[in-house]
Amino acid sequence: MSVLQTEYSVFDRAVEPQVLPTVRELGIGFVAYSPLGCGFLTGAVRPAAEYPDGDMRTGDERWQPGNYEQNLAAVRELTTMAAAKGVAVTQLALAWLLAQGDDIVPTLGTRNPQRLAENVAAAAVPLTVAEVDRIRQILPHGAAGSRYPAARMPV
Repeated sequence: MSVLQTEYSVFDRAVEPQVLPTVRELGIGFVAYSPLGCGFLTGAVRPAAEYPDGDMRTGDERWQPGNYEQNLAAVRELTTMAAAKGVAVTQLALAWLLAQGDDIVPTLGTRNPQRLAENVAAAAVPLTVAEVDRIRQILPHGAAGSRYPAARMPV
């Protein structure tokens, strides 16, 4: 195996305790998908009930009442931090991910050339150790709510 691809972002950090150390020990690269929290970090989010049936967000705990508001508050803090740096919150989130190690490569999807340019520019956003730590303080364990409901997880 030369690379592992799985979800990793400021919103989903489940890989940090065991997966990242293991792939690093084995010399395996890491491709992070959903680096913008399945869109939560784009600023174009609504509560789960406002999405059509069949949309993944209707069943995602991060979009459910209680969790949604906590996550939105965290994104607002990140947005304030990004604005102080003169960058978009998406760029801040991508810069944070890139700051986690040279062996991590985010994979992004977009249909918009402007968003593509914005995402690429995130690689040039410098973060201090204090800023990386502040982002971790805003979301100490990632997002409120699990990516997958407990019923869908293996036992």
